[in-house]
Amino acid sequence: MSTTQAPKGTYDLLPDDSAERDEIVVAAVRVFEAYGYRHIVTPEFEDTALFERGVGEATDIVRKEMYTFPDKGGRLLTLRPEGTAPVCRAYIEHGMHKWPQPVKLWYHAPMFRYERPQAGRYREHYQIGAESIGSAEPAVDAEVVALLGRILGELGLDRVRLVINSMGDRTCRPAYGELLRDYLRAHDDELCEDCRVRIELNPLRTFDCKEEGCRAVTAQAPRLIDYLCADCREHFEAVLGLLRAVGLEPEIDASLVRGLDYYTRTTFEFQSLALESAQNAVGGGGRYDGLIEQLGGRPTPGCGFGSGLERIALARRRTAAAGPRTPVYVVSFADEARGEAFALAQLLRGEGMPGAELDLAGRSVKGQFKQAARLGARLAVLVGLEELGEGEVRVRDLAGGAERDCRVAQLPALVGELLGGGAAGGAPIGGAEGPAGEAS
Repeated sequence: MSTTQAPKGTYDLLPDDSAERDEIVVAAVRVFEAYGYRHIVTPEFEDTALFERGVGEATDIVRKEMYTFPDKGGRLLTLRPEGTAPVCRAYIEHGMHKWPQPVKLWYHAPMFRYERPQAGRYREHYQIGAESIGSAEPAVDAEVVALLGRILGELGLDRVRLVINSMGDRTCRPAYGELLRDYLRAHDDELCEDCRVRIELNPLRTFDCKEEGCRAVTAQAPRLIDYLCADCREHFEAVLGLLRAVGLEPEIDASLVRGLDYYTRTTFEFQSLALESAQNAVGGGGRYDGLIEQLGGRPTPGCGFGSGLERIALARRRTAAAGPRTPVYVVSFADEARGEAFALAQLLRGEGMPGAELDLAGRSVKGQFKQAARLGARLAVLVGLEELGEGEVRVRDLAGGAERDCRVAQLPALVGELLGGGAAGGAPIGGAEGPAGEAS
């Protein structure tokens, strides 16, 4: 009998992975709140027409990657492949145009796409995202870009670059589309079958293709950025100026069209230099001024981004030093001290100490130190030592062996001080030197 396994392209989040994911979301939420974005939750499945109309029939998402099924009432439903169209549907459905504009929303949700699993990308994957709906000002674009940049910075991803482009709008893009279509038709024998279909549906989608032959053709194609109307050019220059004013250095990439048909004007992407170039995007998005009207709402501008948590986690492991999950471990030197150890762990947890742990398996003193090492603890709180006075404990630095004694009431403050530089570092413990490593 074969072993039961998760479906291909899905995965289990084990405790360490889940904790890493939680850290990313918590950091993102801090930034979202600082920027005035509010949490929205949309259903995991929607009417299929929402994505066909919103994402675009020429996209690979709609043509190849959506999980679509009829329900028992015969309605055609689709598991959510991306986050923007559902948020825009909710904006229309709940009359958010009556709210103060722009309406600024963030989400954290699973997405589903039937695509080839690759590094940091699965058929079921999670995204964080943000949408700012109701203003066409360049400052909105710049804020959305800066927002994602701040989140990546908070997570320690400093080896990233920002690439940006303008997709034009309904004024200048149609003429460019015909120009590009003519160019591609002249080279259709060099294109893959998918790109020959894209020529008629939406020629801009050919810039998404990863086939070498297609990339060689599109590298020589006319650039949309050279055919922008005056308004789109002015908008783009304003966005670039605002980003440079806050210390971001965007690189213009005329081939950056992203994978969705609804983008207008600004598109952008953050890429991690720690990842291979084919899978180095750690988040991106852009402006979608026609999407809400396309979905049946009144003409309303919008701008947003989506970022896959798996790809962020992968880049973070390669660029940012993560701290231990259990910075403090309480060690009992006598069986009669186990009750005190239990109370001390509870005390530290009540003070907001991340990951205070103790022995729950009846281990010897030596076994407790081994367990602390397995968990990556930086400090050990020693209880039950004969030389300690009543109400006293000893704190040992498990890396260097230095020790300090303190009263129980002072323990949370001392541990907080010693871990003040972060769970991975912190201040040196100082004080009297004691034996390093395990106790005998």
